[in-house]
Amino acid sequence: MVGVKTAQLPGTSLTVRLLEPSAEVRGLVVLCHGFGAPGTDLVGLAPELNRMRPELAANVAWAFPEAPLTPPELAGFGGRAWWKLDTGRIEQLMRAGRLRDLANDRPEGLAPARRKLRATLDALLLRYGLSTSQMVIGGFSQGAMLTTETALRLEEPPAALITLSGTLLNMEEWTKLAPRRAGLRVLQTHGRSDPLLPFFGAEALRDMLVAAGLEVDFRAFDGEHTIAPVVMHALAETLSSSLTE
Repeated sequence: MVGVKTAQLPGTSLTVRLLEPSAEVRGLVVLCHGFGAPGTDLVGLAPELNRMRPELAANVAWAFPEAPLTPPELAGFGGRAWWKLDTGRIEQLMRAGRLRDLANDRPEGLAPARRKLRATLDALLLRYGLSTSQMVIGGFSQGAMLTTETALRLEEPPAALITLSGTLLNMEEWTKLAPRRAGLRVLQTHGRSDPLLPFFGAEALRDMLVAAGLEVDFRAFDGEHTIAPVVMHALAETLSSSLTE
């Protein structure tokens, strides 16, 4: 692997960090960070996963798109967002014990974020001469929601979908779209004590995807809103088998 490159690819509006192998690229991993994180947040996963699975280092490129928005509450420390959160409504639902209602939400900024990410995915596939089936997409938290939305709408399925500490969102549309992705491999992980995106939301997402025929590997762990060591091992296994076998 060579050093990290920061680029904005032709026809796109997102900044993306790239880690590329020295040999021919035969697979691509695209990971999107969560709400409030900087664009560099997940970049450090690539060297660790390459160390765990050297076959990934040989021919897999890594791309880490940066979310387009900097909400005022995040500006002081470089935090980014794929779409703005209605924190007032979330607090009201928490007080009323109705957080499950968030599964029905379709955030106003979701579709624009999806279009920006889709342009970046198309540009990355063109850059490396790959097909959608040679690409794994995924993310953490808000990035997991965005890539789930995107994977369900692509014309062709990716090699796999990775959803780390995500949740069910846009439920009506996702439930209609998901059967088109029957057979898609999904790695879904979530902490049982997650205080930000409760565990029941992850279970609801899992159940919806399984009912639609997707092949979900659901890895729960004892922890909060994080990427635990057990998640890294599952991620390495999924990426290696999806892109190098």
